Amino acid sequence: MEVTLLGTGAPVGLPNPGCACAACSCAVGEDARAATALLVDGTLLLDLTPGAAFAAARAGRSLGGVRQVLLSHPHDGPAVEVPAALPQPARVPDGRELTLLTGHRVRAVAMDAGGTGYAVTGPDGQRLLYLPPGGAPAGLENGSAESYDLVLLDVVGRPDALARLRAVGSVGPTTDVVAVHLDHDVPPGTELRRRLAAAGARAVPDGTTLTVGVYEDVPDVPRRTLVLGGARSGKSVEAERRLEAFPDVLYVATGGTRGGDTEWAARVAVHRERRPGSWRTTETCDLVPLLAQDGSPLLIDCLSLWLTDAMDSVGAWDDTEWAAGGEKALRERVRELTEGVRATRRTVVAVSNEVGSGIVPATASGRRYRDELGRLNAAFAGECEQVVLVVAGQVVVLR
Repeated sequence: MEVTLLGTGAPVGLPNPGCACAACSCAVGEDARAATALLVDGTLLLDLTPGAAFAAARAGRSLGGVRQVLLSHPHDGPAVEVPAALPQPARVPDGRELTLLTGHRVRAVAMDAGGTGYAVTGPDGQRLLYLPPGGAPAGLENGSAESYDLVLLDVVGRPDALARLRAVGSVGPTTDVVAVHLDHDVPPGTELRRRLAAAGARAVPDGTTLTVGVYEDVPDVPRRTLVLGGARSGKSVEAERRLEAFPDVLYVATGGTRGGDTEWAARVAVHRERRPGSWRTTETCDLVPLLAQDGSPLLIDCLSLWLTDAMDSVGAWDDTEWAAGGEKALRERVRELTEGVRATRRTVVAVSNEVGSGIVPATASGRRYRDELGRLNAAFAGECEQVVLVVAGQVVVLR
């Protein structure tokens, strides 16, 4: 089964008409996208968009063989005329299934927002799922969901939809996940590809033809990632974004609670509100046992506070205790942690502060903390497949 993407953009396209934002200004060439529409084996058209016939011609395809046109959502954009050769577009009621003369079976999938998803099974048995913009499948349950070879959905706008599909086994390690309905919420080009790759997804230019069941281009999601950054740089947002398309994430908060500290409580509340409702939270600095267990992905926020707790426990702030064995004990704690990261089978995203580029601390204990955090970051980074630095909300890939 072959799928030609006549467009991969949001319903109004990219760049958005009349928008002067940086993302729209950069959306040229392969990063310019018409409204999303799919041509399946030349016989089934999912979503009719302006200029569909010209888009098909540019991709070396024809709409002359289309026998069914299905709409996934109300069109929000320029007026669409139905070419004379095409049948009138239709929407299929949720749960109903169509069987085309070509042997394709199309089932309408209920969504949690407006629109209809379509699960298509080709004559060869390959299966794809196409979801409308801003929607996620409704009513998914473990053991009852179908698995797909290709999934096309709004990864940027609804990463939780991908997480739901993964949770029930509809999306597996070999599923090709392609982002469509792309808008200007994420800068195009390299940054878009980087963000999607971290979610196990990818974007393709308009006019691309995909062969369902071919897995060579499925991104390899790194098992271990370290996200560095200064205060309010956006490092925690970046770390959370990397796992929001995965189910059952365990958020490991190393800061604990601070009774009476209203500023700290407010910061913790902001973090909690950002997290998906399916995530779990544990407050602990005992990271080694968590790394040794099998289980769901870990988001550790952050190593800086883990180090503070470790230095407290070995008396690192006192020069006498530091010289009498505190330094050696801290080195052992860091060694155990980095060995745990090296051996873990879990997906891990860890956050840490980058403090070595600022003002030299005025106190000996402050300088000691700065130095030890630099050593910890370097040791932890050495065990990670990916290391990124966040500056002013922008991500610089270090590894």
